[in-house]
Amino acid sequence: MKLLRVGTAGAERPALLDAEGTLRDLSGIVPDIDGAVLADDAALGRIRSAAEGGELPALDAAGLRVGPPLARIGKVVCIGLNYHDHARETGAEPPAEPVIFFKAADTVVGPNDTVLVPRGSVKTDWEVELAVVIGRTARYLESHAEALAHVAGYAVAHDVSEREFQIERGGTWDKGKNCETFNPLGPWLVTADEVPDPQNLALRLWVNGELKQDGTTAEQIFPVAEVVRYVSQFMTLYPGDVINTGTPAGVALGQPEPKPYLKAGDVVELEVEGLGRQRQELKDA
Repeated sequence: MKLLRVGTAGAERPALLDAEGTLRDLSGIVPDIDGAVLADDAALGRIRSAAEGGELPALDAAGLRVGPPLARIGKVVCIGLNYHDHARETGAEPPAEPVIFFKAADTVVGPNDTVLVPRGSVKTDWEVELAVVIGRTARYLESHAEALAHVAGYAVAHDVSEREFQIERGGTWDKGKNCETFNPLGPWLVTADEVPDPQNLALRLWVNGELKQDGTTAEQIFPVAEVVRYVSQFMTLYPGDVINTGTPAGVALGQPEPKPYLKAGDVVELEVEGLGRQRQELKDA
């Protein structure tokens, strides 16, 4: 299923995109799309039955904002340097273990919302990523099969990053990862049953119509199942938590000087195969 949330920011309603591309209202079935719904097999069953039975009313998608496909996100766990080609382009050694950092849940915005260039920024960068959404409480998982059984679904994430803040201003990466609007998510949360192989997905990103990233999750150093298993050794993952699993080659940081960092007025478009497409215009904060 393709689950999403539509409406003005803070007042989104749950919806489903059916096989014919028609937007369907889920507000009569569930109050929202969040961790509680993803962990509730009965609720998911009601959604599926109503969709298959043609019981869901259609919504007029014209002019309707698409919000993040998930409400009340607990935490956004991020994996750094998780693609062989990205590590090569930045001159970094492939990590022996996954590199973990966090983005605050309030960095998450809709897939087509404005992205703000932080004040004083000269190195705002792009990163298309596969996001994993957790559907069952996960702690100390032992196998890859067990890890994938805890995944509710997948989404497109844009891990916007400010490289000067991240690398040159001391401390951890968090300064360059947590600026407002720095995690567009969606448009859809695609349930795991519709993504049989998360290691066989194409990822692409364009800046002002120019293709910048053209990768595949097959290049991941630590595949999705290992990422989920590994992270569960260090923290408990709860339904509605999100894991951004890293970006392929093609970011501005890896380009020759002068590096083409983002600025107000730029337009970024990105997609992950089968998970939909995002479009953001950048403006000054």
